[in-house]
Amino acid sequence: MKNGMMNEELRYSMKKKSAVICLICVICVPWMLASCVKDELYNTPHPDKGVVSVSVDYPQGAEEDDYTVEVDGKPLDEGDKASNPLTPGEHTVLVYNTPEGFTVTDGIAYVERVDGTRALTDLIDPLPETLYSGTKTVTVVADDTLHLDLSVAQRTRDLRLELTVTEGDPERIAAITGTLSGVAGAYDLRSETLHGEAVSTAPAFTRSGDKIEADLRLLGTKGEAQVLTLTLTFTDGLTQTVESDLTEALANFNGDMEQTFTVTGSLRTPTEAGLGGCTITDWTNGGGGSGSAI
Repeated sequence: MKNGMMNEELRYSMKKKSAVICLICVICVPWMLASCVKDELYNTPHPDKGVVSVSVDYPQGAEEDDYTVEVDGKPLDEGDKASNPLTPGEHTVLVYNTPEGFTVTDGIAYVERVDGTRALTDLIDPLPETLYSGTKTVTVVADDTLHLDLSVAQRTRDLRLELTVTEGDPERIAAITGTLSGVAGAYDLRSETLHGEAVSTAPAFTRSGDKIEADLRLLGTKGEAQVLTLTLTFTDGLTQTVESDLTEALANFNGDMEQTFTVTGSLRTPTEAGLGGCTITDWTNGGGGSGSAI
């Protein structure tokens, strides 16, 4: 009988321990499973959003601090290469510099006017520093970091005007001023197209012997015509103005922006004081590149 009672107590103790073990399993196993599931589902601290990490291929010699990186029009903080968490879907990344002679407002790069305004009658800076930009639309996925390699392209092109005095005495030319109409004054960095109406610029002309030269840096030609207007002042005080149509000579200017575009021509001046007028002939396009005036 004593043995029976001991067996009964043993069975009761075992049942009690089994109940405790079951209770522990009921409480702990779901918690452990939930913890495992959470770790497997989320790869980032932003499970419902994504991030874009941008690496820019800058031009040789460029300083990273000279460039701005934007995502959907919002600049990244200086030194940051990754965006804030973004909602899944398409987003636009833009990188650009702001060189001397340009201002950038809401994705538009404007060549500065000589007097600092934006009136169409004002002349733009004929030789700003070189503008670079690049843009790409990306698709952001939730709980992920998208690594984007973005390159920039040159958006301005150098133009060189060269005239040779083929008639008259070049030493009689005391001063030369001029304007070139039908050029672009702004560039849309997001759509990568010229922006706004055609404007004019006033390059600085210099003379050395029978050669007259001017250097410009332009976003491109724009409008139906490009006209060069020169005013020559002679040593005797005589002043003459001559206009010349450069539309055909500059027809391919909006092409390879990295190659200098050179245009040459002949300038005929009065052979004697007060006799005859000035004319420009024989314009020749000495620079390559495909493209057309806009």
